[in-house]
Amino acid sequence: MGALWHPFSDMGAVEKGGDFVITRGEGVHVYDDAGRRYLDATAGLWFANVGHGRTELADAAAEQMRQVAAYSTFGDYATQPTIDLAERLAGIAPVPGSKVFFTSGGSDSVETAAKLARRYWVEQGEPQRRHIIGRTSAYHGMHYAGTALGGIPGNVDGYGELVADAAHVTWDDPEHLRTTIERLGADNVAAFFCEPVIGAGGVYPPPSDYLTEVRKICTENDVLFVADEVITGYGRIGGAWFASTKFGLEPDMVTSAKGLTSGYAPMGAVLIAPKVAAPFFEPDAGRWFRHGYTYSGHAASAAVALANLDLIEREGLLDEAARLETTIASTLSPLAEHELVKEVRCGTGALAAVQLNDASKAPALAAGLRAVGVATRAVGAGAVQVSPAFVMTDEQVGELAAGLTKALDTLA
Repeated sequence: MGALWHPFSDMGAVEKGGDFVITRGEGVHVYDDAGRRYLDATAGLWFANVGHGRTELADAAAEQMRQVAAYSTFGDYATQPTIDLAERLAGIAPVPGSKVFFTSGGSDSVETAAKLARRYWVEQGEPQRRHIIGRTSAYHGMHYAGTALGGIPGNVDGYGELVADAAHVTWDDPEHLRTTIERLGADNVAAFFCEPVIGAGGVYPPPSDYLTEVRKICTENDVLFVADEVITGYGRIGGAWFASTKFGLEPDMVTSAKGLTSGYAPMGAVLIAPKVAAPFFEPDAGRWFRHGYTYSGHAASAAVALANLDLIEREGLLDEAARLETTIASTLSPLAEHELVKEVRCGTGALAAVQLNDASKAPALAAGLRAVGVATRAVGAGAVQVSPAFVMTDEQVGELAAGLTKALDTLA
């Protein structure tokens, strides 16, 4: 028996079937330890926005490591790549003048935003504002606050109450948010957490005007609006760095990770609007935000992130993601006619999900896709994930559709 305990896994099944070992990646393909090639339909885990095998990102990490790999950013300590990256992110943030708090990944970012939301209201003289609101089908990472905010039942079962004062609203109903705030009392609510496109819960694009409406409700009730862009950030939404920019949301905080480094190094960031940051930057106020991580602003990760953002800009990958939005929709939508398929959800960014009529068959479909040379996974309640690297060509999207058709036919 192996020593590795895989995340989100039935380890009894893994022990029986063995590990699926990836040895290298190139562009939109990965290779296993037997040398077999797979079209990577998920870009790792939503993160390899620029594709695999980008040596310049490895070189950026190596060069920084030769100088100083990492150093604490607590107190007044910093490294130059960390400072440079913060300035770079502030320049593309959905709200001008945002501050940047670095984390080690998406779950850290959500946890940071949840704590900061409550702490902000303490500094505003309203410490009773403790309620945080999430949505059904949502995924906000797996720390305590993120798990409590998430709306995927299997992810919360068996843990008991994780965070007091966490509530949920129906993912596609703005009025449910309004009535929930009224029920809790607006003066008791700290923040609403919202994925612009629900990701791990099944890839659900927002209904028309949904994001505009929930943002308006938060503004009317003076509730902080937190956009969870761990998946949609850094170009995956297509045509913009962030979904919040694309939809004009002006969030109070943006949680991010994944595409920040395209997965070449672990890193996350919370972009914090001036309104929320201001109390903590007031001169001579002596206000500490006693929160942070050993690797907040890790120097080598920051160097990778800077090189990654350069690459995205140089190769026009924001526009390429917009191209993929159109190609994925036109190429995969016909799969909805297959006898096993309930619907294909797509049309908002380089994202899609193929939803089966029989949810229990999604793992078998993912296994069948691997057998025909496509690497993906089951998400939500009976769907398979599509979130390719932005460098995937239209022809390769066609290959993905062909693989899906073949796997569906075999399963049928």
